[in-house]
Amino acid sequence: MAKNKILDLPEVKEKDFAKFQEILNTKFKHPEILVQSCVHRSYLNEHRDFPIGHNERLEFLGDAVLELIVTEFLFSEYRNPEGELTNWRAALVNANTLAKIAYEIDLEPYLFLSHGESKDAGTKARDYIMANLFEAVTGAIYWDRGYDAAKQFITHWVISKLPHILEHGLYLDSKSRFQESAQELTGITPTYKVLREEGPDHAKHFVVGVYLGKELVAEGAGLSKQEAQTEAAEAGILVKGWKGPKITIIKREEKDGV
Repeated sequence: MAKNKILDLPEVKEKDFAKFQEILNTKFKHPEILVQSCVHRSYLNEHRDFPIGHNERLEFLGDAVLELIVTEFLFSEYRNPEGELTNWRAALVNANTLAKIAYEIDLEPYLFLSHGESKDAGTKARDYIMANLFEAVTGAIYWDRGYDAAKQFITHWVISKLPHILEHGLYLDSKSRFQESAQELTGITPTYKVLREEGPDHAKHFVVGVYLGKELVAEGAGLSKQEAQTEAAEAGILVKGWKGPKITIIKREEKDGV
């Protein structure tokens, strides 16, 4: 099938990729690339005659473009040590952040999914697909419109999250964030205690409490002690209303070298 006919397919027309381009603020020279960025592998298992492939190659490309543009921004704007910039970058490009952005843009209606995958809305599996979708869309923008268009897209949707990440310490995992904040604000190092274990040995369910001294701050649950500790730390941050540990941000000046 000719590429310009792909947009005439009923299942493609139904999703309105012209509107999608407006949402992205990007006019594609080859809109079929944008369509492909939304095709999950599972869809092709049920629609073997669909004339374009899945989005995994575009996801591969978008992942690299995203990391480069975010790295370039952090390197050019800040003089902080490499380790800190690496943590900031990881917080910007990890699957949780990208999935949230994908939902914020409202990319989900444009996904081509199998019937089975379509039923998993609101799950961690869907979040993972959404993060990959964001990367694939980024790859499509870069491939079709070039570096500057991709940079504009990433700056608007991803790099704009950096102030929030720095303010709330989201470049740290939950346990580290809670511990550093606790030590900074109370002088106490948190401890964790298993409160309950439920279920058979092969499917244990743990409930863990996080303590500051004798104070039980919050509880967390999970299928492992580590998962339950992470949940408890996240809940503890909310209970205490802590944003995150203080951080020194070193802005880069034009006179500075690399």
